[in-house]
Order: sequence, then structure tokens, then C-alpha cells
Amino acid sequence: MRVVGFNHTSFTVADLDATIALFTEGLGFTLVSRGPRDPGLISRMTGIAGAEIEIAFVALGRQRIELIAYRAPADRGHVRPRLCDVGAAHVGLDVDDVDAAVAIAARHGFRLAGEIIAIDAGPNKGRRVCYVRGGDGTTVEFLGLAPA
Repeated sequence: MRVVGFNHTSFTVADLDATIALFTEGLGFTLVSRGPRDPGLISRMTGIAGAEIEIAFVALGRQRIELIAYRAPADRGHVRPRLCDVGAAHVGLDVDDVDAAVAIAARHGFRLAGEIIAIDAGPNKGRRVCYVRGGDGTTVEFLGLAPA
């Protein structure tokens, strides 16, 4: 067996419309597909009895992000791990203007998790970097292009 490619990154989100809007209207991704999935198959695949979901895929180039909104079961929870907590996840995006990316994210309900910082060592030296988080905890990292 060998891995032959990268398929997608996934986030479970509270508001599918709002998250799609950030990625498509705000960040220039393309909405590839959106729709519900068969509850029986999803329950069997996830091990979650009564799971009902709607899934959207957004893409930028060859990279796809899967956004999943669960409608059921009724007892599903809401977790907001800090970036340091085991299980926390984010997607990192290279951008040509970190400040503009943060402003766009803010218009879609995403706020800075900390500060915009300049990296002073390592493989990202010279880049400006920050994390933004949506109301449901979905986290995006913006990495400014390295100075020439």
C-alpha cells in the first residue's frame, strides 16, 4: 500500500452557509459541491447512530476542503479546543496580504485568535502569520508570502 495523493481537509461547522461564504466570497475558493448524504451510510461510516449531514466541498487549485454540518443526532456537542489542545485543527493558507485576509475573515465573522506576528527564525522566517477563528471554532492560519 502507498498513499497516492491528498484528497481533502475537513471541518465540522455550525453554519455551513457562513463558512462557505468565507471560503468562496472572501478567499476565492470555488464551491465544488453541496448536498445531504444518506443518513444510513453516514451512520455506518461514522459509527454515529442517527447521523444526518450536509456536506460542501470548496477548492482552490487542487486542494479541497470539506465542510460538514451535522443536523442530527440531537445530542451532538460543540467543542472549541484552544490551538494547544489535542485534537485542535486548522488549515494554513499562503496569502499575499495578511492584513487584507484578516479584514475579509472579519467580515465573515472570523476574529484573530492572537496577534499577527513576524516570524524571526526557522523555515517561515520573514513571514507574517496569524490565526483567525469562526464562532464555531473553525480555525484558519494566514501566512504572508516570504519577502523576496
